[in-house]
Amino acid sequence: MDRAQKAEAIETLKGVLADSGAVVVTHYMGLTVAEMTDLRGRLRKEGASLKVVKNTLVQKALDGVAGEAGDALFKGPVAIAYGPDPVSAAKVVTQYAKDNEKFTVVGGLLGQTTILDKAAVSSLATLPSLDQIRATLIGLLQAPATKVAGVLQAPAGQLARVFNAYATKDAA
Repeated sequence: MDRAQKAEAIETLKGVLADSGAVVVTHYMGLTVAEMTDLRGRLRKEGASLKVVKNTLVQKALDGVAGEAGDALFKGPVAIAYGPDPVSAAKVVTQYAKDNEKFTVVGGLLGQTTILDKAAVSSLATLPSLDQIRATLIGLLQAPATKVAGVLQAPAGQLARVFNAYATKDAA
């Protein structure tokens, strides 16, 4: 890799780190190509991605912002999982690590300055995703409207039943 390619890779990593809600750092030693492809497919379904990175390039892309603790995450064979939603990549990666003992979660970065350990990534994975939160919020907003409509329709329905009762009584 020549100097120009390294500079381009660093700029790409800076963009990934800036645009991601959270970056989960993992070790993938011992995984087969089929297993990595499966993991990438799972992440893609959630709108996230997996990228095998060179440690020195990531450390240069971080530019010391994360400090020594952030640099310490990038030791050994590292792949990063990232997505625009902080929760999606963490959920998939944590579940995959439970299913596959060769794949481990090392930690993560929330933004570029907050360092997450393995436990913090696991707790992040238990949170609802942004889409789930939106759906819950919309459901809460729509529920009162349907209740109001039901309450407003109830007197009219009762009035119609009363008229129907008088009409059937007079007919009989």
